[in-house]
Amino acid sequence: MLATSLFLYVKTYELAFLDPFTEASSESGNRQEAVIHIRIQQRNGRKTLTTVSGISDAYDKKKLVKVFKKQFACNGTVVEHPEHGEVIQLQGDKRNSICEFLLEINLAKKGQLKVHGF
Repeated sequence: MLATSLFLYVKTYELAFLDPFTEASSESGNRQEAVIHIRIQQRNGRKTLTTVSGISDAYDKKKLVKVFKKQFACNGTVVEHPEHGEVIQLQGDKRNSICEFLLEINLAKKGQLKVHGF
């Protein structure tokens, strides 16, 4: 009797969190589907600026910048761009490092990353 009531409780608990109207994107996990653009801009002299745009609004960009700054030992910020929306800016040429990091944490697939510049 106890096992049956426990089984019914578990089944109703699972049904409480099952939403039949959600999209079938559970196979991609926590990845996004849009293209992420990673660009480099020349500042003065040898100084460069790496920009990352196209990250979904579901992710907190300020927290991503905080992790990028610690991981890559550079300064960075989030700015509002009129064409691209919120853009992450990092000091230095960090294009390859950002690509590897985004793939490592499963934020994007290889085909979703577009690297621009030089």
